[in-house]
Order: sequence, then structure tokens, then C-alpha cells
Amino acid sequence: MKKLIYILVLIAIVAGFNSCREPERVPGFEDADQLSMYYYILDNQKEYSDFLSILKAGGLDKTLSAYNPNGNKYTLFLPSNKAIDNFIKNTEGIASINDILNNPGYAAAFARFHVVNMGVHTQDFPFGAFPEPTLSDDYLTVSIVIQPDTAYYKINNQAAVIYPNIEVSNGYIHLIETALEPITFTSYGWLKQNPGYSIFKGALELTGVKSLVDFNVKEFENISPVTLLVEPDAVYKKRGINSVEDLAKYVSPNNTEYTSPLNPLYNYCTYHILTGGRYINDFEGAATNYTTLSEIPLNINGLGKDLLINKGKQVFDIIISGTDTTKIDYIGFDYDQSNITTQSGAIHIIDQIMEQVPPSRADVTFEFWEEPTINEYRNEPGSYLIEDKNLLNYIEWEGADLLFIKAGEDITAWSDDYLEINGDFRISYEIPRIIQGRYTVFLGAERFNSTNALVEVYIDGKKVSGLIDLSTGGSANNPFQRIELGTVDFKKYESHKVEIISLIPGRFLWDHIGFERF
Repeated sequence: MKKLIYILVLIAIVAGFNSCREPERVPGFEDADQLSMYYYILDNQKEYSDFLSILKAGGLDKTLSAYNPNGNKYTLFLPSNKAIDNFIKNTEGIASINDILNNPGYAAAFARFHVVNMGVHTQDFPFGAFPEPTLSDDYLTVSIVIQPDTAYYKINNQAAVIYPNIEVSNGYIHLIETALEPITFTSYGWLKQNPGYSIFKGALELTGVKSLVDFNVKEFENISPVTLLVEPDAVYKKRGINSVEDLAKYVSPNNTEYTSPLNPLYNYCTYHILTGGRYINDFEGAATNYTTLSEIPLNINGLGKDLLINKGKQVFDIIISGTDTTKIDYIGFDYDQSNITTQSGAIHIIDQIMEQVPPSRADVTFEFWEEPTINEYRNEPGSYLIEDKNLLNYIEWEGADLLFIKAGEDITAWSDDYLEINGDFRISYEIPRIIQGRYTVFLGAERFNSTNALVEVYIDGKKVSGLIDLSTGGSANNPFQRIELGTVDFKKYESHKVEIISLIPGRFLWDHIGFERF
């Protein structure tokens, strides 16, 4: 987004200015890039002795003394003694540093939460979540704070980066002004903690939808995170809605069976919940429909300078300035308040009441993100044999072994990953619901290996392609290709089954399946 690019450039300038200041170091250790993270802390323990003690208590000292076995270094957000002292004063149940040190499990979680499993310089910071999790298997987010005389990065909407990009032998250290508080709340729990969102919270409770955003994804197998879009109370009050009762009358005036999935208020709430944990940067660069937990999807256009929800569906305001008239016909994001990470996924704040509207067709591409097991494999490069077919909910196969491959470096496959099956096979993928209409279908697959199979593709039992020879068509520099198959005409908003059958056995590397409006 152009606005965000401008901000990032501004931040880069500020960071460059700040980098002119050298942090105080113990004499003789001026060359930080010759030290590991652990030894940098050790040699500056006057400032960081508390975090050093926590590292040792949690057993992370040896980890930060060594190189990342994944080969992509680490990123440490390092709190000073003062920052940890502030954390202790503001945290219930912790009265002193000894309460952390005497609980090795908590000390380990606290320390691991401050370490991202890859090395990231600020010039590569996302506007959203880091692409790799922390060593505690959580995702940290980055926001940008712009003030009249300064601009800075903020981690998890909690901690400002006060000195960036200390390069050490095994990654980058960024000094932060406050310690990061591990995520201990669900998405519903976050709403409970923040009284400015009481109306939507009340709607979740009234409809029973609360349970769909009140879970810890780590505690369940085969469950995916969700993304919650929320209007603050101030947005409702601008429209004369001052309580959950007012909202219920506004959305569902003639039906008080609020816990019924057919009820308008129930569907209003589930329309605010997107499948998958998505951050601001995940919406950029595409204009597409996202699957919600309601009966219809949500459209977000991320191709321009701002993210626009349901563009052109409703007019919320008309702004007249001189001879200029601006029509606000979309719902926007409050970027400064969004990118909230919870145990259930992510929360973003929106600036208009988001009612269900008739969906529009959009180009969509599916990459198996609906499979929690596959999403776990995406966290670390490798080749994963999927032996138990019950681990997957939407993919079925027979005739050969199925593997998921996460590449360790950039390849031409989308997201640098793909499914692999080799032999005389049949594999199917039940894609999420897609808006009715006519689409051109594209198969993403590797097409540069003499051992690759010849296949046919079916959707809902109907063949949509001729014979596809996957042994040729790509190149050494671009082996993964987007292959046009044909057209389909979907009559209903529903899911569909994509099936691929080998006519001549061989290797099949499946990257994605895409649908473009015809």
C-alpha cells in the first residue's frame, strides 16, 4: 500500500538516524557482530542482568549462544532491567524477578516469546506479523507509530523499539523499552479486557458465537486460528447504537432467536470472523473474497493505498470540501489499533458498522491453508510424509505416499511450498466456498521434470482439462507454472471438489488451484 510504503521509508530514515548512536558496551567488545546474542547480553549485563537470569532459568542461554539450526539466524527483542521491572509492576501474580526465576516453565516461555525464529533487520519488518513464529511458537506483530517529531516501530502494540539492528553473529538484537507480555488471552478475552468494545462483545455473548473466538489454538489438534474484525463502541454510537440491545434491534428487528444460525444477529457476528489467522500485510496485494464463519464471504481489496472492505456496497458518508465531494463507500481498518495477536488468532479494528452485504465474485487462489496439520509444517523447512490420512480434513489421496514440502529458500512455488505425490495416484482437495458464477481455472504445478506425471483435472466430477503433460513447459529458473485448464460455471455459493488423476504415473508437485472471474 502506498501509504504504508511512505511510512516505511520514513521509519527507515528514522532508524538510520538512530543507528548513528552507539549503545554502551563493556570495553573490548565494541564489535558486536563478533558476539552471539548470549555473549552480547553477558558483556552488557549491567543493563540486562535480569533477562540474562531469565535466559538461564529457562534454559535458553545455550540456544542464544549458538547459530539457529534452521540456518536463518534469530531476532531478539531485548528488554533492559528497567523494562522487566516495569513488566513485574504491571503483571498480576508476579511480585519480583524471583517469581519468574523460581518458575522455570514460565521463565522459558517468557524468554522464548522474545526470540523470533529468523533474523530480521528493521528494513525487512512487515506491517503485520513476522513470517516465522517465536521460539514459544507465537507470532509477534509490528506496527508503526508516527508522532510529530519522531516515528518508531512497536512490537505487539506493547513495546517500542528504542535501538534497532545490533548485528551479532547469530542474528539481530533490537532493544525495547518494555518487556513483551506473553499472550495469555483469547480473542474474546481481549474484548473482555477492553471496555471500549462492549457492544460487539455483548453480541457475541447473546448469540453464543463467543465460543468461536474463545479458544487457544495450541490446545487443540486440527483446529485453525481465526481473524476477528471488530467495531469499537464509538463506531456504533455514531449511528445511535448505544448497547447490545440497540444492535440486536438494528440487525435483527423481527427475530429474537439470537442463538440460531439462521438469525441475522448470529450471522452478523459470524460475518466478522474470517477463517485463518491473518494480519494486515496478509491482505495486501490482492482483491478477493475471504471465507467467514457466516453463510457468505467478505471482500477485501488490498490493491490500492488502503485496504477497502466491501468497496461500493454501501455509502457510509459523503464529505464535501469546497468543490470536492468524497464518497465513503467502504469500510476501512484502524491500522494503529489492529494486528492484535491472541491465542485464537488475530484481531483488527474497523471504522464502520460491517453488515452482511451480497457478495461479489473475486479472483481466488487456494493453497491448502484450511489444513491445520499442513500449516504446522509451514513453520520449518523440510519434507513431511503424511502417513495418517485422518490428519487432513479436506485432502484425500490414494495410490502413493503424500508429502508436504516447505522449501528452505525462495522457489517459484507460491509461499515456497507444495504437495508432492509420486506414482499412480488420485488426489482431491475440497476447496472453500466460492461465489457462484463463471471462472477460468488455473492449476499451479511443477512442470520441468521428465519423471513428472500426465494428469487430468476434474471439478465436482466433471473434467475441466485435457491431458496435461507435466514433464515439460517450465524452465530451470521457473519450474512451477500456472496452467490454464478451462472454465467452470458454479451455480451456488458452496465448496467444490478438485480431483487430479494420473493417466501416466509419475511425480506431481501441486502448488495451488486458482479461479479467475470470466
